[in-house]
Amino acid sequence: MLSRISIIGGGLAGSLLAVYLAKRGMKIDIYERRGDIRRYNLVGGKSINLALSARGIHALKEIGIYDEIRKITIPMYGRMIHSLDGATQLLPYGKDNSQYINSVSRAELNKKLISYAENFHNVRFHFNMICSGIDLKNRYIFFGEHPDGTGTEYDIAIATDGATSQVRMEFQKIPGFNFSQEYENYGYKELTIPPDEYGKHKMEPNALHIWPRGSFMLIALPNLDGSFTCTLFLANHKSFGGENSFEELDNESKLKNFFLKNFPDAVPLMPGFVEEFFANPLGTLLTIKCYPWSAYGHTLLLGDSAHAIVPFFGQGMNAAFEDCTVLNECIGKYEYNWEVIFNEFQKIRKPNTDAIAELARENFVEMRDRVADPRFHLMKKIEAFLYSRYPDRFVPKYTMVTFLRIPYSVALERGNIQEKILLQLSESVTSPDEIDMNLADELVNEKLTVLDYREES
Repeated sequence: MLSRISIIGGGLAGSLLAVYLAKRGMKIDIYERRGDIRRYNLVGGKSINLALSARGIHALKEIGIYDEIRKITIPMYGRMIHSLDGATQLLPYGKDNSQYINSVSRAELNKKLISYAENFHNVRFHFNMICSGIDLKNRYIFFGEHPDGTGTEYDIAIATDGATSQVRMEFQKIPGFNFSQEYENYGYKELTIPPDEYGKHKMEPNALHIWPRGSFMLIALPNLDGSFTCTLFLANHKSFGGENSFEELDNESKLKNFFLKNFPDAVPLMPGFVEEFFANPLGTLLTIKCYPWSAYGHTLLLGDSAHAIVPFFGQGMNAAFEDCTVLNECIGKYEYNWEVIFNEFQKIRKPNTDAIAELARENFVEMRDRVADPRFHLMKKIEAFLYSRYPDRFVPKYTMVTFLRIPYSVALERGNIQEKILLQLSESVTSPDEIDMNLADELVNEKLTVLDYREES
């Protein structure tokens, strides 16, 4: 029997999920804490840009909106590394220009998804509805400042209300519910490189720019208006980062000296960085894990409410969109037996979201530190060579995560094996031509099975 579905949270995952469910003929009510973002401009400062890749693209294609979304994306073909002396080097993401990630505005993507969802007669958005709690046993959602405020009953509820999920807080009262929340010692501030006088980008637009500085970094993603959204990732406290910490940068003089010392080529491009730095909020970085995601067979956590991760693999949104894809597949397989659907969904997704959480943390070290190391560049060349020689066995970890829809858990496991192979083969060599090919054949064929995958179109 078709159910009436209440989705708590009208962000990216919630609005995309609404379309999946609407296409199955269900009646959907989406309760969103904010006003309608199509009616006002969001203030910058937090989580403006996202990296859309294969898993997210697949979901957008399935619901029929990818061609429209593609119009608001900018392809990025690699990492543009900015050295301290101002030199730059492009490290391609894939084997050729057919493999790239897409810079997209979170707000613009959300607007498109909301408008698309509203085209379905069985979808209704309710804005300015702040969920203040949920009665899981009696299927009742509370709105407003107090639990005894206004509310609504529900048949099936799916919480896509993010890392600070109010619904998940109620789950924590259920015996046997496991929850962990771990903050990084790092925070972030968003800044801007405005367009030039002609409205054009001041740097290469088709790249993700990185200023890696060992224990911290600055990154920049392109926008359609010719600007770049920059993010400074830095230790929060002096006890952890010393002078390279947000705590230390407490006045204009210290901030200017810090940027001139560490990002001298970026300073001329960012005329308003001082004002933005002190005006924009300090963002936090955390990993959330919990289980089970389903309660009483009728309420489910999905996306960041179930598995928030740090942003360093660009997979937060893509993982949430893949949640929607998998949940839709489970509905098709088990029709409308929601308890079975939710149990199967969490069983499939939990190992994979745990894996991407670990991968994202690993990639932070790679982005802020290893990409500036010549040895890392050599290993990337060897990795590309092995991929071309053994395309069905040695698939780079980044490729598995970003350009294919191989389960994250498989990408993590195989990536760890491949890292050991790379370390062994790169010992005492200065180029891929010097690799011991007999040893390469032996290691790859012995340690890696044939990987069943197809390239994403």
